[in-house]
Amino acid sequence: MTAAASAALAEPVEPVRPGWTAALALANGAIWVGWFGPLQILLASQAKDFAPGAGMPKETILAWVTGAGAVVSLLANPLFGALSDRTTARRGRRTPWIVAGAAGGALSLLLLAGADGVWTMALGWCLAQLTLNAAFAAATAVPDRVPRGRRGAVGGWLGAAQILGVVGGTGLATAAGGIAAGYVACAVFTAVGVLPYVLRYEDLRLARADRPAWSWRAFLTGFWLSPRRHPDLGWAWLTRFLINLSNALVLLYLLYYLRDRLDYDDPEEGVLILTAVNGLTLLATVVAGGVWSDRTGRRKPFVIWSGVLMALATAALAAWQTWPGAIVAAAVLGVGFGVFTSVDFALMTDVLPKALDRGKDLGVINVANALPQVAAPALAAPIVTYLGGYRVLYVVAAVIGLAGAVLVRRIRGVE
Repeated sequence: MTAAASAALAEPVEPVRPGWTAALALANGAIWVGWFGPLQILLASQAKDFAPGAGMPKETILAWVTGAGAVVSLLANPLFGALSDRTTARRGRRTPWIVAGAAGGALSLLLLAGADGVWTMALGWCLAQLTLNAAFAAATAVPDRVPRGRRGAVGGWLGAAQILGVVGGTGLATAAGGIAAGYVACAVFTAVGVLPYVLRYEDLRLARADRPAWSWRAFLTGFWLSPRRHPDLGWAWLTRFLINLSNALVLLYLLYYLRDRLDYDDPEEGVLILTAVNGLTLLATVVAGGVWSDRTGRRKPFVIWSGVLMALATAALAAWQTWPGAIVAAAVLGVGFGVFTSVDFALMTDVLPKALDRGKDLGVINVANALPQVAAPALAAPIVTYLGGYRVLYVVAAVIGLAGAVLVRRIRGVE
């Protein structure tokens, strides 16, 4: 290993400064604004507008568009993570991808603002997923800079940024005064939000001599992380997938749940209120949970009990289908997901195989975030339409989340 590469590939030991963490959190939050303004409000509203002309129910349109985008996300995150691992640019391994991804994401959202039908809507969302995942894969390579004993806390701040991005995206989409204006507002925030990090903080550079020789076979086979060779990583991936699938099933049809099941007067405003309640309780636990985990040196108990709490809140949506019930469930989900977000992030970084492939391996791990977006529409649409409606949907989601929490116990190399 050359001296130039040692900093990029070595295990970090120096704590990062608060300003660096804040700027990285803002960049992450900006990316989540680009994702969740559309996912919470804008795509569902467009699907409703396009449904009469398309001859399909709004639920089906939303399922197809979000599912197609999730497939792109599934492939893009590990791909761009692997490419950033190999990048030897003067600005570093990760920064060029953050810049290009955020700019491309903003342009994709502008394309969605001008969509005139289902196909244009699907194209714009797929491009948004492609580009925003390029930025996200690079921006989450925290093990480059953060020591193991501090990753719970940094993961907590990134989790806080994510929920603020969800709330901010939902707020921008709601307050902008229309679908096109909502997309424009999200696009501007996404592009501007990454600037403090990429302009102020220098990235670690990888020396050309330390970049592995190119081989298509090695590049493609590197995306398979064998559960047999890395069992802890396999179990950690599965638990993240199941808990995120449960959460995706809760969120996907939230707008329609308020409109069609609860008969809420203003469902868009209702989504914003529930997102804000969820965000407040998440913010109350996400950083504290990560810091507490760092101090105890333990990860698994936090992930298990947060998963159990989320499953109970999801079950409450099935049993207590009223507006007060939805508010209580949103609050409890926030408590559980706050702890899960920060501590599970730290747990995942603790089981990564090697430093040279951090971006790629984190991208493979992030598939556990994207794949539920593919699986959730496929599961939810027939349940809501034919197999019992929202009550059955949330029972299924609760069972899936509980399974994810229980399986955390199979991880052996992390306490």
